[in-house]
Amino acid sequence: MVYQRHRRGQNPGVGKLKWAGWRVLVHSLRTAVVAVASLLVARLFRLPASYWAPITTLVVTQSSLGAALTVSWQRFIGTILGAVVGGLVASFFPSNPLIFGACVFILGLLCALTRSDHPAYRFGGMTVAIVLLIPRTEPAWQIAFHRFAEVSIGLGVALIFAWAWPEREGAHAGK
Repeated sequence: MVYQRHRRGQNPGVGKLKWAGWRVLVHSLRTAVVAVASLLVARLFRLPASYWAPITTLVVTQSSLGAALTVSWQRFIGTILGAVVGGLVASFFPSNPLIFGACVFILGLLCALTRSDHPAYRFGGMTVAIVLLIPRTEPAWQIAFHRFAEVSIGLGVALIFAWAWPEREGAHAGK
């Protein structure tokens, strides 16, 4: 269970712990619902790695719509750049460490060219690694497209829930 410690003088039960209450329950419920919704939407589209949608949703779920929009935009830009670079290169070259390194380098230049932040580069690098380094039987462009679709579904579901079911300020620790 999650508890909060009261400071001296704030509560007659000095040093006692009190259950944090509804904030934790609502935050946990909201997070679980949005993650499951994202997974179900990805499965509806029969995406082969549908687990990436809820992973993305969990990464971008924030306490406010504004924060979710910012991280979602960076993840979207990085993923599309990574999918394009990875898909194009994997269509013409076999996977090897030098090709992978060159793609990560090119991705960094593209992120700078598009004036994207470091999170976009980080997310794009993850996409390049998935497209280039995971063994596959499908064409590279299809892997790249699936990765883009899975992440886009996760972003879309997270943003819809951030708008429709906003989290109250200070609802979870670390904010």
